[in-house]
Amino acid sequence: MLFNFATPPPLSLYIHLPWCVRKCPYCDFNSHEARGAVPEAAYVDAVLADLEQELPAIWGRTVQSIFIGGGTPNLFSPAAIDRLLCGVRARLPCVPALEITMEANPGARPDTHSNTGPRASPHAADSIRFAEFRAAGITRLSLGAQSFDAAALTALGRIHGPGEIRAAARAIADAGFENWNIDLMYGLPGQTVAGALDDLTAALRLGPTHVSHYQLTIEPNTAFHHRPPPLPDEETAWNMQRACQERLSEEGYAQYEVSAYARDGRWCAHNVNYWTFGDYLGVGAGAHGKITTAANGSITRRSKLRHPRDYLREAGGDGRLATSQVLRPADAAFEFMLNALRLVDGFAVPLFQERTGLAVSMLEPGLAEAEGRGLIERDHLHIRPTERGRRFLNDLLMLFLPADAVTA
Repeated sequence: MLFNFATPPPLSLYIHLPWCVRKCPYCDFNSHEARGAVPEAAYVDAVLADLEQELPAIWGRTVQSIFIGGGTPNLFSPAAIDRLLCGVRARLPCVPALEITMEANPGARPDTHSNTGPRASPHAADSIRFAEFRAAGITRLSLGAQSFDAAALTALGRIHGPGEIRAAARAIADAGFENWNIDLMYGLPGQTVAGALDDLTAALRLGPTHVSHYQLTIEPNTAFHHRPPPLPDEETAWNMQRACQERLSEEGYAQYEVSAYARDGRWCAHNVNYWTFGDYLGVGAGAHGKITTAANGSITRRSKLRHPRDYLREAGGDGRLATSQVLRPADAAFEFMLNALRLVDGFAVPLFQERTGLAVSMLEPGLAEAEGRGLIERDHLHIRPTERGRRFLNDLLMLFLPADAVTA
């Protein structure tokens, strides 16, 4: 037995819908261009078969939140999402006030890029679809705006313009969503501090309850990695972050994580479960999961086949759908810190042992060095990153990386 748990942590469900209209050059997520109609019926069948294979590992546990990500989930019809969520509820017990978030991109309806003739205005069409998504059980939307600058959106490879973002936001309100997030990037090619603030101001005018505000970074295996655009330097990007943080605070959005801001306590419950090292099932092409088994003292990570073609072929088959890895104690300790130190308030000391089954004393060498370098502050009850620690988060996390990973 590697770990000693009293009880397993809270459980969430992540569902991955992998298709997009077009792959963005900065995106390193498991997303694939939809060349033709999305096979939504077959894919929903595959996801439910995938879920059934996972049930023995979490038997008797209750799901606290659901997140449908992508890809572009709103390429799927409301009827398909309804069938998916009905299938989930038939197989898993869920808390009564279940947060179900779905990502959505402006201008990404299936009919948007067809040549079938006239269609309704973006606002009217999205209002109908968003209302139907809400009727299917979605309680929270996350809108991928990224920028309100038309040139920046083109440089980012987005298929929408500023007008479509505003139309989608009006449609979200018309559909009755009281809780929704907007994704916004800064540090874009050629962007200034004033430009980043203009983007944020435009986003806040739409009245989201939550803002995910994060820096564009160049990731391996992306088009931008092979052909990097000219990005603002590190100091300019930091000035953008500081200026935008101040504006968000002035407008009543409290920062609770490195890139997450919420009004009226509307934190994303699903993401908080990640950041506090909760458990989650991952179903769908390329989805990842983490499951704690208290009975045998283990934490297991599972990942699914990435390509939708392979996933659809193997779903419901003989187990080749997923690969598994049992975490070592050093890996679990690092992964806990990787997540929990993203939170502005850090974590209560007992949470480490509760979620990892390990003694917090094993963190002491890293904690002492981090405290000495001004990256954390702590007492016997709480550990939290300082502002410096949040700015240099990667440097802070390196202090907890397993020794064999550092030398590998």
